[in-house]
Amino acid sequence: MREISDIEIRSLKTTDWPNIEALFGDNGACGGCWCMAWRLPRGGKLYEENKGGPNRHRFKQLVEEGNAHGLLAFDAGMAIGWCSVGPKSEFPKLENSRVLRVPPLGNDWAVLCFYIQRSYRGRRVATKLLNEAVNYARLNDATILDGFPVRHGKGRLLPATFAWTGVPEIYESCGFQHIPREGIDRPLYRMEINSP
Repeated sequence: MREISDIEIRSLKTTDWPNIEALFGDNGACGGCWCMAWRLPRGGKLYEENKGGPNRHRFKQLVEEGNAHGLLAFDAGMAIGWCSVGPKSEFPKLENSRVLRVPPLGNDWAVLCFYIQRSYRGRRVATKLLNEAVNYARLNDATILDGFPVRHGKGRLLPATFAWTGVPEIYESCGFQHIPREGIDRPLYRMEINSP
């Protein structure tokens, strides 16, 4: 396996569906999500009704129509990592979440999902994707970039399945600031990018 410096990262193209499908596999990255959890207005029953085939069909349509933002990491031409990043307006579940909704400041973007091929986990692929997400948001005139990582359990690492929004350490290593919020335990990490 090559060193991390040899991994190429680029923005999602309308022709990338075969790469997404190969990376996400039969489970759609995790439990039939196909990176649609944040693109639905709410979870629960609606998510259950759409997981699997319906999510796959809708995300394929978004990718091929150029209506999905994100970054892919490649090693020797094979997709090995994904980062969902884009304007918050693309992710209605954020607006409908008491824990994740924050007052808008301008052209607000969010990083909401990482998926790394199993054999590449623990090799800082997510950190490299997050650094590129900052650059990508900057090029697209984002004002801020928010992330909502999950904390590790006491004295142990989270299983990858539960760390799909990232962990605080990768945001801190990329220069994001922790924004405390009264009465809300879920961390918010923010990068100010372009002044409004």
